[in-house]
Amino acid sequence: MKFICDVHISYKLVRFLTTKGLEACHVNSLENKWYTKDGEICRFADANDLIVITKDEDFRNSFFLQRTPRKLIRILLGNISNASLISLFDKYLSLIQELGENERFYLEMGDTITVYNFQE
Repeated sequence: MKFICDVHISYKLVRFLTTKGLEACHVNSLENKWYTKDGEICRFADANDLIVITKDEDFRNSFFLQRTPRKLIRILLGNISNASLISLFDKYLSLIQELGENERFYLEMGDTITVYNFQE
């Protein structure tokens, strides 16, 4: 399972995911770094079977309206601490791994967890 973290997601989450044996990169590793447009991130993620992790509602809209990115996790907790974000991912990592096997999914992580799971 592979992830790409959007610009407002900490590198600490990238490191956490890699310590769990997963592949993860940050949008700043792409050629245009933080200037990379959302559409480019979606195309890159879909082409490389990456799960996008973001706080940006634009990705949610793109998921439902344009069907891209195919796999999306959206954090709804605003300025959550890095420790709290990592704890949240640690708590739900098995669910994320299960969802990652699907062709398409959208997971909202906030005070509650909401999953939109699509089989195509």
